[in-house]
Amino acid sequence: MDLTLKIWRQKNAKTKGEFVTYQISGISPDCSFLEMLDQMNEKLIRENDEPVDFRKCPVSFDHDCREGICGMCGLFINGRPHGPDEAITTCQLHMRKFKDGDTIVIEPWRSRAFPIIKDLLVDRSAFDKIIQAGGYVNVNTGGVPDANSILIKKNNAELAMDAAACIGCGACVAACANASAMLFVSAKVSQLALLPQGKVESKERVQKMVRTMDKLGFGNCSNTYACEFECPKSVNRSNIARMNLEFIIAKTCTEKETVRIAGV
Repeated sequence: MDLTLKIWRQKNAKTKGEFVTYQISGISPDCSFLEMLDQMNEKLIRENDEPVDFRKCPVSFDHDCREGICGMCGLFINGRPHGPDEAITTCQLHMRKFKDGDTIVIEPWRSRAFPIIKDLLVDRSAFDKIIQAGGYVNVNTGGVPDANSILIKKNNAELAMDAAACIGCGACVAACANASAMLFVSAKVSQLALLPQGKVESKERVQKMVRTMDKLGFGNCSNTYACEFECPKSVNRSNIARMNLEFIIAKTCTEKETVRIAGV
C-alpha cells in the first residue's frame, strides 16, 4: 500500500504546531497502525542523518503494551479516536482498514486538560490526579478474606467489572465536543460504588473526584454519547447517570436517607 500521511508535528509544548505531509510505500495491509508509524520513522532515520529540521526527525507517539490493555496509544485518526474501527485501541487498528492511495490525518488528543508534549504525545496525568483524589478503597492490611465472605449480587458484580474495564486511554475526552471526562470518572466511581467495599467512602470519593475533574479543566457532559461510541472497551454511558446519582446523594442526603435510597 502507498499512503499519504498528514501528521501533526510540534517541537515542544511551547512552540506552534503544524501538519506535515509524508509519503510512505510498501505497507502491508496486515501490519498494525503503530507498526506502520514505526516503518515511517525508520524511513525518516534512513533519509535524514542528523537532521536540523525537527520535521525530518522521527515522529514521537505514545505506546506501551501494543495489546489493547494499557491505554497509552491515543491517536486521533481521520477524525476519530483510535481510528476507523469500533471497540479497539490504536495498536489494534490494522492497515487493512485503509485503501491503497489513502490520505491519513493523524493528530494527538485535543483537550486543554491533555496538553501536547511533543508531536502526538500528550500529558494525560490529569487522569492520574483524578484517581489520586479518590479512586481507591482504604483498607487495613492483614490476611486476605475468603472470596465468598462478602456477598455481592451477581448483577452488581458484573456491572462493576464492566466499569473496571476502562483503561483510561482518553478516547472519551477526545471524542467529546466539550472534552468531558465524565465517562472515565463515572466508570472509576461506579466500579467502587457498586461493591460493598466501596460504600464506606462513597460520599467523599465522588465529591473529590468530580471536584478534581472540574479543576483540571475538563468540560461538561452534553449527552451526545460520542464517548460511549468511541470507547475501546465499550464502557456504558449508564455509569454517568450512576455517578450523578452518587453525587446528588453525597451532597444532599443524610446517612439514613442514603441507606434507604441504596436499599441496604
